[in-house]
Amino acid sequence: MSEPVSRDIFGVLPDGRAVERITLRGEAGFAVSIITWGAAVQALWAPDRNGQSDDVVLGHDTLEPYLARRDFFGATVGRYANRIAGAAFTLDGVRHELDANDGGNTLHGGADGFDRLLWTVEGIGYDPIPSLTLSHTSPDGAGGFPGALAVRVHYRLTGPQELTIAFEATADRPTILSLTHHGYFNLGGAVPGGDILDHELTLFANRYLPVDAGLVPLGVPAGVAGTPFDFRAPRTIGGAIRADDEQLQRARGYDHCFVLADEVSSAAQLAARVVDPASGRALDLITDQPGLQFYSGNFLDGGSGGKGGRLHRQSDAFCLEPQAWPNAPNRPDYPSARLDPGSVYRHSTTFRFHTV
Repeated sequence: MSEPVSRDIFGVLPDGRAVERITLRGEAGFAVSIITWGAAVQALWAPDRNGQSDDVVLGHDTLEPYLARRDFFGATVGRYANRIAGAAFTLDGVRHELDANDGGNTLHGGADGFDRLLWTVEGIGYDPIPSLTLSHTSPDGAGGFPGALAVRVHYRLTGPQELTIAFEATADRPTILSLTHHGYFNLGGAVPGGDILDHELTLFANRYLPVDAGLVPLGVPAGVAGTPFDFRAPRTIGGAIRADDEQLQRARGYDHCFVLADEVSSAAQLAARVVDPASGRALDLITDQPGLQFYSGNFLDGGSGGKGGRLHRQSDAFCLEPQAWPNAPNRPDYPSARLDPGSVYRHSTTFRFHTV
């Protein structure tokens, strides 16, 4: 019988530091491997309706491709997930200039976000459940963000085929923060599966945030009713992805934040369900965040070789990224992403796998 937790060296950085891989094992072939580079989920094995386990997340078999190209495969994203318009924000009357790494905007923390850092293994456990804690201390001014930040990410197998990722952070001065897990999922399997256009998606959201040409939210949320963004009842991802719709044209598909709540809350809710009819695998996503970014893999271009020698191309995977609303630091009408000294940032998301 396999050990509930194992640990090995995944690769070595150019400066000689080792990147570790920690694998947590559940039941019926369910397992999750996390690497310390980018605090990334490198592999996630889940059984299909016949009991066959496949790796259902995009990524790489070795370290070098993670270093060579920034694709965010399975990474922890921060300090601020998604986009901040104009690569700047004002907090308490002080303007903070950030890295502009997405046109004139800041994306996923800037040029050296949390996905480009080596995290520290703080704790590994298996009693009563397999778990891993990674930590990182971000200095004041990193990427232009104010405040020294102490961050921990906890990975726990909270059910037989269930991964919970919980973030917590504290700061020594007022700052903004929005962390997320940037997993690319294909429930048919990262290597054997086709595209994800036949996956059936349900999003438990009545509204979403339309975006401008730079994929920054325009302003107030819009209703999904009568649009290609209405996933309140199950429908295939590809069913309307080629509709003549300006929002789909701007993002080359779906790359939009769906509104789960109008304020930050600690109450977790079922936010999304995805089913792959071919394999029978299903994923439920439960989170306490006010927004959920749905991305249909529009910019995968085959430029990054994946596992088993497969190239990742458009619509080979989908992302569901629980987070604060994009550009909230510049939008006082959005739920606040502020973190003050003495407060603790908390964010928990559960990925529950099952079969149908």
